[in-house]
Amino acid sequence: MVKRWGSLFALVLAGCTAAPAREAASPNAALALPTIVSLNPCTDAILAEVAAPAQILAISHYSQDPAGSSMDLATARQFRATGGSVEEVLALRPDVVVDGTFTPPATRSALERLGLKLEQVPIAATVPDSVAQVRRLAALAGHPQRGEALVRRIEAALAASKAPAGPPVDAIVWQGGGIVAGEGTLITALLEHTGFSNVAAARGLSQASHLPLEAMLAQPPRVILAAGHSHGEEDRLLAHPALAGLKRTTRAPLEPKLLWCGGPTIPKTLARLAEVRRTIPLPLAGGARGGPSSMRTQAGPPPTPPARGRGE
Repeated sequence: MVKRWGSLFALVLAGCTAAPAREAASPNAALALPTIVSLNPCTDAILAEVAAPAQILAISHYSQDPAGSSMDLATARQFRATGGSVEEVLALRPDVVVDGTFTPPATRSALERLGLKLEQVPIAATVPDSVAQVRRLAALAGHPQRGEALVRRIEAALAASKAPAGPPVDAIVWQGGGIVAGEGTLITALLEHTGFSNVAAARGLSQASHLPLEAMLAQPPRVILAAGHSHGEEDRLLAHPALAGLKRTTRAPLEPKLLWCGGPTIPKTLARLAEVRRTIPLPLAGGARGGPSSMRTQAGPPPTPPARGRGE
């Protein structure tokens, strides 16, 4: 432990000695724009949109992993990635460190002692929450106009994906291993906006609650949004042969990365949900909701989600 902290403070001293040279060389120095290290994949995606590339000294390693990224991989791989250790962050000497609200207390304490500003951004549960975060990070980066451009894209996506006339369609977002997206989540808000009713939330299930196959078969929704990877044991549940017997249930793939973050992820998620919603017919006049006369039968094997790469 003594050796570790000794190396940390050695880096601090080295950073202080080299600071004038960095300020002279930095393309952001004249504009006094802050340099940033992001440790969270959701803030990575927003900052890539609202900050100048030279300001972003590093993003989280999750954003360069196809199984954990919420941003375009080609874009993510243009930046340095960090595992989030204090040593890595300190070596980059950012003006601001941006993370979620689950930063370990030891890391928070170390950053504070070393004089690094930590900006914590919670998980957005609603679209207004996410819009506020976009504006907050854009202001932090010194580019509020870029934040407003992203907000306009989100607003345009909301306008283009409004729920069609008629009652909402019962749906469940079912992830690998039977995990569901429950109440109090951004995906639930987006489902409601596009004309769905999140059955998991209606059943009182919270984020990351488990819904076993038996419960799904006993009370199937009109739509199962299968948010699993293209292969792997955890996803066998989503492709279980028993699901083919649900004659009035439509199964549609939903990329898992669309569930995790707000900001630039919102337009993509809205577009996908609206696309699925358009495939579900409205109830026939006089037909009972959920009954044989109100639904078109769809059966067959579940669609295979797009193949994804490393880390699955």
